Amino acid sequence: MFTVTEYSVELMKDPFGILTGERYEFLLDLDVAEDDELHHDEGVSLRVIYVIEDGSARIAKYEFLTTSSNRYIDFELEEDEEQMVFAYCKEHFDAAANEIK
Repeated sequence: MFTVTEYSVELMKDPFGILTGERYEFLLDLDVAEDDELHHDEGVSLRVIYVIEDGSARIAKYEFLTTSSNRYIDFELEEDEEQMVFAYCKEHFDAAANEIK
């Protein structure tokens, strides 16, 4: 398991108008225990594409990255971790919604 230490969120622009709903990119800096298989000495970040469409929210995509070099880490969230990340994004999106747009 991991904890989120910092985050940023930005509205993703759709210059071609292809996508429905609004998409936001969350970048979560994670604190991962040294004995966890996800741990990397460079640090670990989680990039989350958070979508709001038809009044509901969901995670469309996520990917783990090394913090210092932005290299992709082939790792998947467990179900409880994905629920925790969704709840984190929802809470922080709701708190910062006016500042993001």
